[in-house]
Amino acid sequence: MPELIQLGEMPVQVFHKKIKNIHLSVNPPDGHVRISCPSRYTLEKIRAYALTKLVWIKQQQRKLQEQPRESPHQYTDKESQYLWGKRHLLKLVETDATPRVELKSQKMILHLRAGASLERRTEIVEEWYRERLKSAIPRLIAKWEPIIGVKVKGFFVQRMKTKWGSCSSSRQTIRLNSELARKPRLCLEYLVVHEMIHILEPSHNARFRSLLDKHLPTWQNRKKTLNSLPVRHEKWGY
Repeated sequence: MPELIQLGEMPVQVFHKKIKNIHLSVNPPDGHVRISCPSRYTLEKIRAYALTKLVWIKQQQRKLQEQPRESPHQYTDKESQYLWGKRHLLKLVETDATPRVELKSQKMILHLRAGASLERRTEIVEEWYRERLKSAIPRLIAKWEPIIGVKVKGFFVQRMKTKWGSCSSSRQTIRLNSELARKPRLCLEYLVVHEMIHILEPSHNARFRSLLDKHLPTWQNRKKTLNSLPVRHEKWGY
């Protein structure tokens, strides 16, 4: 269970873990703040650290409040769906065969059995998106390994509510949000490079930013593009 500290009227969740560095995050949808820190850190030390980040925290909270959000997906005829940032209109087609998704021109056709529930429609489409992402990531890893000078030992794709990606530098693995299949490819490439650089530098410090600048000079524009796009509607629970 997390402990709580207060920054004025702002509650902050604190998680003591077996880690070397302190990590602060401002999380959607409401901008709640979490800090993960080494077990030895006192709450007084953590609060002092958080106060030094207060301006940045409030900036991130404003960005989250201003970011547009998608309506909940119903997966019905003529609903807009996006693949790699391009809009497709969904069309449902009844079939007795195995359910599947196909693209034809500007349409995304969902073949499924009559009377399929929203849960089943969601499952079919989301699995299709995951497979698109799983197919795209290996090529990007292969491209960037010799450039960055790292070796990725594995990658994972999953639904993530509070972040676009993560990295285990000790295991040399990266994890990416399946929602990236809906965003432009340049955003996916930015996230892949971002997480691969974390293998060299786990924190978001000056060295990390310097490595991003060196290998992907356009990273700030790509990040801005990603953060300007509507985020998925979620049922949030903590």
